[in-house]
Amino acid sequence: MNGFIYARVSTAKEAQQTSLNRQVDELKSAASAWGVEVIDVIQEEASGYDVDRSGMLDLLERIKEEKAEVLLIQDETRLGRGNARIALIHQLQKLECSVLSLKDDGVLRLSETDSMVLDIVAIVEEYQRKLHNAKIKRGMLKAVENGYEPHKNIDKYSGSGGRKRRDVPIEEIVRLRNNEMTFHDIAVMLRGLGFQISKATAHRRYREYVNESRNIASRE
Repeated sequence: MNGFIYARVSTAKEAQQTSLNRQVDELKSAASAWGVEVIDVIQEEASGYDVDRSGMLDLLERIKEEKAEVLLIQDETRLGRGNARIALIHQLQKLECSVLSLKDDGVLRLSETDSMVLDIVAIVEEYQRKLHNAKIKRGMLKAVENGYEPHKNIDKYSGSGGRKRRDVPIEEIVRLRNNEMTFHDIAVMLRGLGFQISKATAHRRYREYVNESRNIASRE
């Protein structure tokens, strides 16, 4: 089976950096012992209470794209703390990616309370998905009735129609983000316009745009 290693510390202090290196070394040894082929190692310095972590968002997208079977972590707190931890475990379950923990010497063990919360989250999310789809459908129908032609917006950004590459309208992502929309809502809106884009992709493309803009500004 194949998978990723994820290691996290909360700060950039020297002691924390040592902890990060130790996590990676121990997880690599565990991967070898458990017969896991490591696709890549993701490391980051970020608070466990923060869900919008750059490394974690990239990791979730790569797990989906590369169909990774397992994720190796030191313990459940490395995924996150508080509600962030539950949210990330839920996302990994949706991706059908098992979590292996050094602390548990194998599959991550969830408490009865955590399991119950995750069941409730799954039910609530399903109803939210239905509501989002209903709102998107209703909004698009109203727009079409008023003369809006969504295929023209898609054509404007996609170039030649035969390309398979997942182009996204970065101008729209930047504009919506500047209007204080979350990456989740941006992804939902763009999917309503025909772009198959995830929250993680919207976040990554926006970050790439910001970094490129900074590099251009520094050269000037």
